Amino acid sequence: MYQRFYELSDSPFELTYNSKFVFLSESERRVVGHLESGLLSARPITVLVGDPGTGKTTLLQAALQSARCRHVQCVSLKNPTLTREELIETLVAEFALGPRAVSSKTALFHELQSALCERRARGMATALVIDEAENLSDDLYDELRRLANMEAAHVTLLPLILAGQSELATRLDEPGLRYFMQRVSMRCEVAPLMLSQTADYIVWRVHAAGSQAGKLFTREAVVLIHELSGGVARTINVICDNVLLIGFARKLKPVTRDLVQQVCRDLDLDDAPRSDPSPRDHAAASSYM
Repeated sequence: MYQRFYELSDSPFELTYNSKFVFLSESERRVVGHLESGLLSARPITVLVGDPGTGKTTLLQAALQSARCRHVQCVSLKNPTLTREELIETLVAEFALGPRAVSSKTALFHELQSALCERRARGMATALVIDEAENLSDDLYDELRRLANMEAAHVTLLPLILAGQSELATRLDEPGLRYFMQRVSMRCEVAPLMLSQTADYIVWRVHAAGSQAGKLFTREAVVLIHELSGGVARTINVICDNVLLIGFARKLKPVTRDLVQQVCRDLDLDDAPRSDPSPRDHAAASSYM
């Protein structure tokens, strides 16, 4: 709706994944590198922790679509409350295993290992990604540990990526999961963006949509967007999209700090500071303009 007014070829702050808008800070590039190694069977279990909206799914997608991992097929488990029986049914369906696979654990792992080895013989790697892993039961953690133990020629046949909120790190430190933790070879954490990274994030997405961020937001507006979003990428997108929509309605270009404050109050982000941004804030966002 506001694209033409702000000289944009696309909507830069949509919440759905779009590879051309993916911005990776230096720390996020390191996380993607660790995920690539995990997906390529270099590690049995990789843990990815981050608060909601910080970009865990985006980083996983970036790793899967990288040149290193294009031959990796990803099986995703998005229901962490599965029973053991439902997990087996899911694996049987995903890997097209025979009916004998449900008769016993031995049969399941034999057929699954054969299927994974056959895939590797055709140059395909497979990884299992579990989201909201902090909600898994102890029984499922034990089953996943067994899956991570499957190897052939010193290569993990089904590497696991466990993604979850900060509670996942606490969950994995529980004494009952110590054997599972022995198979975890990498923990990655996605942190909220710092102010300079928020500025770079906005610049990147606006540039990818064909315009210049300085034409859309004042520096003071970017500082306040960072403060009220807490550096959480999803919240930055929500704020920016709504601000541009209201800015278009008011024919305001670039949008200002005052408009950001007004819009965020409507979004119940109502703890906006009343004071002007400090010189330190301006310096941290210096790359923006």
